[in-house]
Amino acid sequence: MATTRAGLVALAFLFFQGAAVAAGTAGSSAQQLREVRSFLKRVNKAPLASIKSPDGDIIDCVPISKQPAFDNPLLKNHTIQMRPSYHPGDLYDDSNNVPHPIIQTWQQNGECPENTVPIRRTKEEDVLTATSVNWYGKKSPESLLKLYTASDATIGHQHAVASSWEDKYYGTKITINLWKPMTETVQHFSLTQLWIVAGSYGNNDLNTIEAGWQVYPGLYGDDNPRLFIYWTRDAYQKTGCYNLLCSGFIQTNQQIAIGGSLSPQSVYDGAQHEFDILVWKDPNGGNWWLQVGSTIVGYWPSSILTYLKNSASTVKWGGEVYSPPSAGQTSTQMGSGHFPSEWYSKASYIRNIQTVDSSNVLKQPNGLALIQAFPNCYSVLNGTTSNEWGTYIFYGGPGRNSKCP
Repeated sequence: MATTRAGLVALAFLFFQGAAVAAGTAGSSAQQLREVRSFLKRVNKAPLASIKSPDGDIIDCVPISKQPAFDNPLLKNHTIQMRPSYHPGDLYDDSNNVPHPIIQTWQQNGECPENTVPIRRTKEEDVLTATSVNWYGKKSPESLLKLYTASDATIGHQHAVASSWEDKYYGTKITINLWKPMTETVQHFSLTQLWIVAGSYGNNDLNTIEAGWQVYPGLYGDDNPRLFIYWTRDAYQKTGCYNLLCSGFIQTNQQIAIGGSLSPQSVYDGAQHEFDILVWKDPNGGNWWLQVGSTIVGYWPSSILTYLKNSASTVKWGGEVYSPPSAGQTSTQMGSGHFPSEWYSKASYIRNIQTVDSSNVLKQPNGLALIQAFPNCYSVLNGTTSNEWGTYIFYGGPGRNSKCP
């Protein structure tokens, strides 16, 4: 009887889920559907093979020369650089920098063939959740004002981050632990990331390169933590997007799907699971490379950027939560959902924070400035040790609580 009841519940769930998707499609205008399908035709490239992931994703194995990056006019005559010419600080020879593995759910069911790259297929129902096709997979420019200026104005975004300012940066490397924070609704997101920054937000010429993990049901259709990247060269006005949803980042690796689910997650007062992210500027050619764990994933070509063609002026690390401005203070969790004062195995952390200097050497940053506009909601603490933790931060929080109304 119990099995029958469970089966009926599962069938009911699938029925209502399908009905919701159908209703969403039916409620869309013919013009909107045309725009969505035109967008999907551009972003979903014809694969040589496809892999169905246990989490419901479809991973398309797209020929490397046919990936979305090459829709960018600035990359019309671009020659793919399959490997960087240098690694910062003899990365592979340093026993203190042992890379941490990264596991993605889709890998359980197969792998992409050589000369292809795995790209998460975007579905029609994914795009229909966005306010418009033009803003799907993008950040709202005015909502990020607080992070880049001295203004107290913020629209929906809350941060608990550390930042370092110097004349020139050429990359950063971090070790982060992975969590599965709760988001209040599908429109909310929670993430942990690094930012590499140059230019000015106020002049709309801000350049950023971003990478980390996020939980964002409105973008991915579930609450799994996922690997993500982002970039912009005009303060989020028109350029840039999450992952490969616009033309820009060039993937060179067949093993990691940007936007794919990550596992296993850390457990409160239990096992902690972490991985490394390294982003650095190749001295030859100026491309900005992304490495996750021990895997070199691809690069942001210098030709799609402006200020970051040369170097970065700021690097940031930490957590961010977004909720629609009309929602009031959100209860969406940042990191583990616990304050940094709880420390290891309970709070989220980023450790072994390093920057890349002009000699292509990894070093600890010279001091950190902490940004936490609402410390009773989300906060950040920092420190430095002489062991493998190096420079580190603990960050996060539960959002809405008795002291954060």
